[in-house]
Amino acid sequence: MKKKLVVLGLCGLLMVTGCGQKQIPKLEDGKEVVAEVEGKQITADDLYSALKEESGTNVLINLIDEFIISKEFTDEDAANSYAYRQYKYLKAQYEAKGTDFDKYVLQYYDSIKDFKNMIAKDYKATKVAENYVKSILTEDEIKKYYEDEIFGTMTVRHILIIPSYEKDASEDDIKKAKEEALEKAKNLINELNNGADFETLAKENSQDGTASNGGLFENFSKENTDSAFWAASYKLEDGKYTTEPVESQYGYHIIYKVSGNEKPSLEDSRDKITAALANQKLNESSNSVQIYLAKVREKYNLNIYETTINDLYNKTINKLK
Repeated sequence: MKKKLVVLGLCGLLMVTGCGQKQIPKLEDGKEVVAEVEGKQITADDLYSALKEESGTNVLINLIDEFIISKEFTDEDAANSYAYRQYKYLKAQYEAKGTDFDKYVLQYYDSIKDFKNMIAKDYKATKVAENYVKSILTEDEIKKYYEDEIFGTMTVRHILIIPSYEKDASEDDIKKAKEEALEKAKNLINELNNGADFETLAKENSQDGTASNGGLFENFSKENTDSAFWAASYKLEDGKYTTEPVESQYGYHIIYKVSGNEKPSLEDSRDKITAALANQKLNESSNSVQIYLAKVREKYNLNIYETTINDLYNKTINKLK
C-alpha cells in the first residue's frame, strides 16, 4: 500500500499566495501541524529547525548583504550595464560553439532577466568588497607597489624577426627556424654597428605592424608589453640600441630607445595602485570576496541573536579563511 502524504499548511507557513484555505491543525501543546505522513505529524517548529539547519545561514547572509550592499553601492546603472555586457559576451561565446545560450540559461533561471540580476548582484558585492579592501590598504603597501610596479612610458623603434615554420612542424624544424631568425637578427645588428640607419632597416626587415613607420612603438607601458621586451627597453639609454637580439614571445627584437618618460608621481598613481592591489587581494582565493564582505558586515555591528544560526554563521566564516 502506498504511503499517504498529507500536506496541510506549508503554503500558509511560507506565505505563498494562491494556496487553499485548509484549516491548519494543532497539537495539544498548540504547535501547528504542517504535514502528516502515515500518522507522523510534522510541526511548523520541526520544519523551521530543518530549514534553519540546512539553509538558514545562507538565507540570513543574503538578507543581510542585500541591506549592506544597498547602502554601500548605489550605482545601479553601472551594475546593470555590466550585467548586460557580460550576458552579451557569454551569449556570443556559447553561440559561437553552436549552443543556444538563452535556452541553456533557462534551465537554471526562471528568466533571462533573473540571470542578469544575478550578474548585477555579484558585481555589486564585488565592488563593495573591493572598496573595503582599498580602505584598509596601508601606505607601506601602496609605496612598495609604486616602487616595484609603476614606471613611466617609453618610445622605441624596433625590428622584429619572427621564426617561420608550419603549425605541424617538428621540434627540429622549429629549432632550425629559431636559429635562422636569431642569425638574421644578429646580422642586422652588425649592419647597425657598421652605420646602417635603424629606421630604414626596420622598414625593410621588421615583421610586425610598426615596420611601415620605421618600427616606431610609442608611449608603451610595462603592464601591456612583453616582459622581456620591456626589460630590455628599460635598460637602454636614449639613443642606444640592443647589441644582442631580445627574445620575446613573438620572436627576436632589435630595440632602439627613442625616449623614456619620467615615472608619474605617487599621488598621480594612487588610484591605479589601489585598484591593482585590491584586485590582487580579491583574486587570492575563490572565497576572497566573501571573506571581505564578512569584514564589511562587522562595520554594521552585526548581531545574530538565534544561537544555532549564529554558531553556523561563525562556522561558515571560519571555513572561508
